[in-house]
Amino acid sequence: MNEKFQFGLFFRFAAFTVCFAVIYVSVLVVCSSPVLRENMQTSARLADAERKDPPSLPVVVIDPGHGGEDGGASSGGVCEKDINLSIALHLAALCRASGIGCRLTRSEDVMLYGDGKPSRKMQDLTNRLKLTEDCDCVFISIHQNKFPQSGCRGAQVYYSGNNANSEKLALAIQNAVRENLQNGNTRQIKKAGSEIFVLDRAAVPAVLVECGFLSNEEERALLLSKDYRKEFSCVLFSAILDYLLQTNQT
Repeated sequence: MNEKFQFGLFFRFAAFTVCFAVIYVSVLVVCSSPVLRENMQTSARLADAERKDPPSLPVVVIDPGHGGEDGGASSGGVCEKDINLSIALHLAALCRASGIGCRLTRSEDVMLYGDGKPSRKMQDLTNRLKLTEDCDCVFISIHQNKFPQSGCRGAQVYYSGNNANSEKLALAIQNAVRENLQNGNTRQIKKAGSEIFVLDRAAVPAVLVECGFLSNEEERALLLSKDYRKEFSCVLFSAILDYLLQTNQT
């Protein structure tokens, strides 16, 4: 992660309140600490650690797409659900280390359904949104892309048309990725239609982030790198802070 981005992140932290003046140090520790292993159980414990939600800031609901028998996209032996969960757990750890309230729709390799009807997939998608129903929050769904043409690459952010702030959050994320991680990314944010269930049904500010293309060999290799996934989560975190600053200023 370049120094310009690190210093920019520090100044965004300082803008919150005096009580968040230590956020920059916390983020660097979480991003670089060897303790944050790839081991799923350790990451899950970090992500599920209890922390009192700050009363003045929205809760960040992080949704690692797919899970369990629903692997999502796959290419080159890589399964989307695993990359999604890894990035989501890193992002959750950053949020909680800085005192921002955070919820994960899943913290392990599972689908979210019970018995009976409707279908398991419909139950899974509906249950992901239930975490947004009882709190002031923003919803961020983490996914990976795939396309027949292997040359396609770059993060793409979709936003819900149900809340005006969704577009602001999407733009903050797309810009942060372009400026700090994917300088050649020329993709623009897109308004989601009914084909993206979690955005079509969300009432809160909601976005879906396609972090990269598993079908692109170079990008797939990056997404398999633990360091790159940490960098991507730090960029997402920076964008979330920018959004919170824009929408919660008094």
